[in-house]
Amino acid sequence: MCGRFTQRLSWEELHRLADLIGQPRNLAPRYNIAPTTQIEVLRPAETGGNELVQMRWGLVPGWWKKPLKDLPATFNARAETVAEKPMFRTAFKTRRCIIPASGFYEWTGKAGAKTPHYFSARSGESLAFAALWEQATHPDTGEPFKSTTIIVGAANNWMNRFHDRQPVILDWRDANAWMRGDDPGALLRAPPEESLNEWIVSTRVNKAGAGDDDASLVDPAETVLL
Repeated sequence: MCGRFTQRLSWEELHRLADLIGQPRNLAPRYNIAPTTQIEVLRPAETGGNELVQMRWGLVPGWWKKPLKDLPATFNARAETVAEKPMFRTAFKTRRCIIPASGFYEWTGKAGAKTPHYFSARSGESLAFAALWEQATHPDTGEPFKSTTIIVGAANNWMNRFHDRQPVILDWRDANAWMRGDDPGALLRAPPEESLNEWIVSTRVNKAGAGDDDASLVDPAETVLL
């Protein structure tokens, strides 16, 4: 799964990697993004190219009418069933997008003593998470809003040491094929095993409050040799 990630994004990089259009804006870095918060999402623009739009992380289908507190966890969608599940199948057909990320977290160990690990691209580039988006009417306010989900699949052998699931990470060269192509399912595969770096980080990332979102969260944790 992917329940926490980072966005330290550059407009110039996304323009180069993903044909980003629109008026450049400053993108505030975020180092501890949790579900239900607003995140930056790349989606096809009506005029061509791709646009960067803020969306709620946790997909809400257009037909959902109950309060959001009753919505099941939808911040991840399983690659194996995303084309059939009622919660995601319409978006999979017509509203595929990319969530750009500078890295993500996973935890190992037993409950109560879990160790957080941070993963980022060995290339130094932003990661391209395969994702879906939806437009819906907020059941609590009546206002239109957009939401999104990260697609996760089986981990490759390297990642399986840490977790048996991982985000579907696209090659940026496949961005348009994913968002506009006729066979998106062919791209729902694990990335090459040599594509990611990993290191242990501070347990501060276990919290998700406003005071727990700064660049030091992704620094390698100090280890004490006994």
